[in-house]
Amino acid sequence: MAKKTPPLRSTRWFGRDDIYGFLYRSWVKNRGVPQDQFDGRPVIGICNTYSELVPCNSHFRALAEHVKNGILEAGGFPLEFPVMSLGETLLRPTAMLYRNLASMDVEESIRANPLDGVVLLVGCDKTTPALLMGAASVDLPAIAVSGGPMLSGKYRGTDIGSGTNVWSMSEDLRAGRITRAEFHEAESCMHRSHGHCMTMGTASTMASMVEALGVGMPGNAAIPAVDARRNVLARMAGRRIVDLVREKTPLSKILTKAAFENAIRANAAIGGSTNAVIHLVAIARRIGVDLKLEDWDRLGRDVHCLVNLMPSGKYLMEDFYYAGGLPAVLRELSESRLLHDDALTVNGRTMGDNVREAPCWNRDVIHSMKKPFKKNTGIAVLRGNLCPDGAIIKPSAATPKLLKHRGRAVVFESIEDFHRRIDDPALDIDERSVMVLKNCGPKGYPGMAEVGNMPLPPKLLRKGVTDMVRISDARMSGTAYGTVILHVAPEAAAGGPLALVQNGDLVDLDVARRRLQLLVPEAELAARRAKWRAPKPPLERGYWKLYTDHVLQANEGADLDFLVGKSGPFVPRDNH
Repeated sequence: MAKKTPPLRSTRWFGRDDIYGFLYRSWVKNRGVPQDQFDGRPVIGICNTYSELVPCNSHFRALAEHVKNGILEAGGFPLEFPVMSLGETLLRPTAMLYRNLASMDVEESIRANPLDGVVLLVGCDKTTPALLMGAASVDLPAIAVSGGPMLSGKYRGTDIGSGTNVWSMSEDLRAGRITRAEFHEAESCMHRSHGHCMTMGTASTMASMVEALGVGMPGNAAIPAVDARRNVLARMAGRRIVDLVREKTPLSKILTKAAFENAIRANAAIGGSTNAVIHLVAIARRIGVDLKLEDWDRLGRDVHCLVNLMPSGKYLMEDFYYAGGLPAVLRELSESRLLHDDALTVNGRTMGDNVREAPCWNRDVIHSMKKPFKKNTGIAVLRGNLCPDGAIIKPSAATPKLLKHRGRAVVFESIEDFHRRIDDPALDIDERSVMVLKNCGPKGYPGMAEVGNMPLPPKLLRKGVTDMVRISDARMSGTAYGTVILHVAPEAAAGGPLALVQNGDLVDLDVARRRLQLLVPEAELAARRAKWRAPKPPLERGYWKLYTDHVLQANEGADLDFLVGKSGPFVPRDNH
């Protein structure tokens, strides 16, 4: 006797011939849905982060329509729903504070509704990890579709990139090298189309991680937002999610340890954002994969940077796409035996099958592994008495001569303290000093803001100094650059050793040896610890209180402790 196919999850709502089935179907019919849409077709949710407050995602209404068309063409029933949208540019105090809240919105929206699978529309930095974290916790079939990068910025005959040139032009303005009028002119030239940052910042990095993890369609990372091929990709994702439901392929079959290892190596090869570390750890822990900081160091240590993109290089995401995009990079990794070729991807093929014939059209943009853009530039994980639970640095964005450095600490107790003092000509600092910023981690800010790449003092900028060693428990924008040590754990606000650093202390950095040491006797540190008191949280109500009470440290993904692990799609109470 043939084995009976189990019903779709949505049939618990729409497949009933009782009062509740009447209610579920009737209310959906109020917008013109015919009866045959409820005949056992897979119900696909389109999780949309469209918002006019999130410029990167402002074109998602149109993108959702292409996904919807693909779902209908494949015989599915699309139902679009909104979730909290997080924008880096406008949201304060930092979008990272709300990443976990948005993930809860996604998780509960998927679990509580009659969905068999979901397409996640992601774009701006935190929308990608938030939606993947939420979907991973429910573990239904899912595909992520990124919104795509903006077209290249064009200013006075040169290319300028989101974030990267914001930082450089801001420093030029502070140093008096450009006028305020020139600064304002560049604003209009930098962002000239829909899409997210077109540098290899966090948004482009996470779009690349979606593709490298196999949870996005091939080509997801780099097609410009306004290129018609982005719409084709969205449409094909809509078709494919229906197949994934019919094939019974939950997200956990895609997001395996091998998939995360592929993503780590891809991040090194593209010179990706340091933020990918914290996000991938959080996503992995939601799906039940044991991913640690040590995996980043182990897997990325011998991987070269192949992509000549800002902030590590000179090109932008539009150029990256025309040169072959991420498939060309993944092929280089595959041919160097640095990729798990057998990892399954959402298009039904293995990663190796997807990239085996991927072409490269411009070797100045995408280098080969034999002739890399920069050598051995994976994320480095540092240890020492200043960061017992780890800290990270992006060598490809650092000044090589500063990767081994010893200097005296110039300490800023908070970001407000930093802003009050950094422009003071009397600040006791020189180019060999080590800038140390405290209380900007998950609990301390709260939300772990992108302030780790502290602007340099104007008096040193005027002397021609372009980089210094900077240490903090904060993050930095993926578009930023410099010799910046980030994610120091435990953070200062949680009582980590960073809280004990004082002006004049010697700090020793040796990236080759993966070491970060505070050269202060242990007895002195013990005396300082006895006097230390935890700072009071800035707001003790609502989500802020929930966050500060339950957020984990950076090395654990800065997730909320009660969200780690997955609970699946089961709705525990069904008294209908």
